[in-house]
Amino acid sequence: MVVMASAEQGSDIGAVREAHRFDEARLATYLEGAIPGFAGPMEVRQFKGGQSNPTYLLTTPPRRYVLRKKPPGKLLASAHQIEREFKVIQALAATDVPVAPALLLCEDAEIIGTPFYVMGHVDGRVLRDPQLPEMTRAERAAVYEQMVDVMARLHKVDVNAVGLGDFGKPGNYFERQIGRWSKQYELAKTDDVPAMDRLMSWLPANIPPGDDISLVHGDYRLENTIFHATEPRMLAVLDWELATLGHPLADLAYNCMPYHIADPTMGNLMGVDFAATGIPSEADYLVAYCRKTGRDGIPNWEFYLAFSMFRLSSIAQGVYKRGLDGNASSDKATMYGAVAKFLAELAVDVLKQAGRDI
Repeated sequence: MVVMASAEQGSDIGAVREAHRFDEARLATYLEGAIPGFAGPMEVRQFKGGQSNPTYLLTTPPRRYVLRKKPPGKLLASAHQIEREFKVIQALAATDVPVAPALLLCEDAEIIGTPFYVMGHVDGRVLRDPQLPEMTRAERAAVYEQMVDVMARLHKVDVNAVGLGDFGKPGNYFERQIGRWSKQYELAKTDDVPAMDRLMSWLPANIPPGDDISLVHGDYRLENTIFHATEPRMLAVLDWELATLGHPLADLAYNCMPYHIADPTMGNLMGVDFAATGIPSEADYLVAYCRKTGRDGIPNWEFYLAFSMFRLSSIAQGVYKRGLDGNASSDKATMYGAVAKFLAELAVDVLKQAGRDI
């Protein structure tokens, strides 16, 4: 399914949900004084996708904008950091990593109830289905070449040169991340999941050697990018909330999740005829990444896959808990309890199939 990322995409943008409404008139007045050229009247609609930070399309006669804000309600201290999102897209504007124009960060919760930021709207396509059924073989190959190429560019960014040298703690990435997502999971825990308990014990004791550091996106996947309306060319990478200084192979493993997870809402690459479709196999995709980043290979691949599934499980549990509490960004959030359990069990299976004792 190929979806146009525009104000007219009825399936992706709709009326603002009741729980996420704010004073639109006050926002318009504020933006008129804060963003050069901003002029009303302003129409506000909400993107339906996304489970974390409510996202809105602001349409004015001269231009369209996108606003992302923190969700309402009590939030975990280290979650929903839209300030970090703004900082990274602002910094990457000076690199060859495509991002939307960063226009304004407002940390004053009095304007619309929570901090928010505004970026320019990028016209193009959001490609939801990783199998790209409506494309030709050559187009599919080009899209995946773009996806791995932009990821490699991101991982080669000189963070000090763009002012992101302090964007995260250098070193011990997996140790810190496993600790963080274990804590987040425990704070949002609702039921006992034995597989998650095993992962929280096994992962920190089996971190592979090597401590590579780069800027990582944290949620790099096809759906979080915008492609040109007619060309297989990426125009912007979106949703930088989880970006930090970290290990590039964590990004790569997460990006490869469609090869392992049959997600009914996001699609997957399981059972695909790679030769016929032009989509690279996971092995070929990893070879392309290694070629673009100068790596000789990727030992312990199963660890990175299991870590990504573990982290996704923790995130899903958080979405589920917010759904139970009534302040999630999606009305489908309550289904994520089963997703969290499934992902944890899948991670354990991946490790067992690779001969790991867990």
